[in-house]
Order: sequence, then structure tokens, then C-alpha cells
Amino acid sequence: MVHRDVLGQNLSGCVSARALILVSFVTRTSMNQPPFPLHTHVFAVPTLSAPLRVAFISAQWHADIVGQGRQGFLDELPRLAPVAQRVDLYQVPGAFEMPLLARRLARSGRYDAIVACALVLDGGIYRHEFVAAAVVDGLMRVQLDTDVPVLSVSLTPKDFHEHEDHQQFYQQHFVKKGAEAARCCLQAVAAMRALEAGVPV
Repeated sequence: MVHRDVLGQNLSGCVSARALILVSFVTRTSMNQPPFPLHTHVFAVPTLSAPLRVAFISAQWHADIVGQGRQGFLDELPRLAPVAQRVDLYQVPGAFEMPLLARRLARSGRYDAIVACALVLDGGIYRHEFVAAAVVDGLMRVQLDTDVPVLSVSLTPKDFHEHEDHQQFYQQHFVKKGAEAARCCLQAVAAMRALEAGVPV
């Protein structure tokens, strides 16, 4: 396991923080009915005031592509959030091993969020859709059972061929997906912190 303190700051003594929530009120009218407000709570990319600690799990299969997702996440997170951050990096053999480690990490109480990154391909021997579904279902169960946000960058392309064009395309695609996971991570943590702080929803 390797850890990375993105801003090089001490993360001891973490405190709760309020998340930035944008609340919009939409008035809707219909025939013979009075207007009524729809309360929409939009958890935009927030400015967190408390330190953030994330576990990032990577599958080692297709590491040249999966590693781009990890790098995209690590590059985007400090750009979006100036608060002190620590990202602990973990590796597992393949995607199928990610949910169990994610559950152990979530239950440790050390992390605000967990990200799992893998590329699941059709090996021609078994139906890779079953593996992909089991992984995503497992990760979903982890966050529902532990109340720790778990984000998936586990992708299953319909068609993949190991030639240069596909390699380059998916390497670039994983950078994008890693950056998207960083944004989603901040939004999810903001939502959880807001609820814990008693912000009306």
C-alpha cells in the first residue's frame, strides 16, 4: 500500500465541516392548481473545509490503461479541492477482488470515500458481463452497508482489440473517467457531510 498526501499537509485532528450546497426553488404551475415549490438540493463541486481522505483501489490487469484512471483522479482532485487531501493507493489482482477490499477499507472508518478502478474485458472463455455485474453490485453493496461513498471506474467495453488505436483511446478515456470520479467523490462527500451536520434536505 502506498499513500499520497496530495498537498503535503498533516491530516491529524480532522474535524467535521459544512459542505457547500446549492438549493434552488422551482415554481411549477398547472391548470386549476396553485404553484408549489420543488426543493432541489444540488451538491455541486464543493469547497470542503475539513481534510479529505480517500482510498483508491486499482486492479493490476491491464495496468497500463487502469493506471491512467488513477492518474486522472490524482491530478483532478487537488485542482478541484484546495483542502488538505490524502489518497491511499491499493492494488488487487483483478476487478473481482475489489469489493472485498473496499468493504474492509470502508469498515475501518479511516476514509471519506473509496474509488475502485478496473478494466474488465471479454477473454473469450467466459462471459465478462457476469464479472462486471458482480463487481459493480459488490461495490454498491459496500456503500449501502457502510454509508461510505464508493465510486466505480470499473469499465467494460463492448469491443476491445489490443492494437495501438484501442490502447490509446482507452488510456485517454480512463484519464477522463478518473477526473470525473474525482468530481463525483467531492460531491458525494459533500452530501454526506451536509447530512451529518444536520443541513435540511
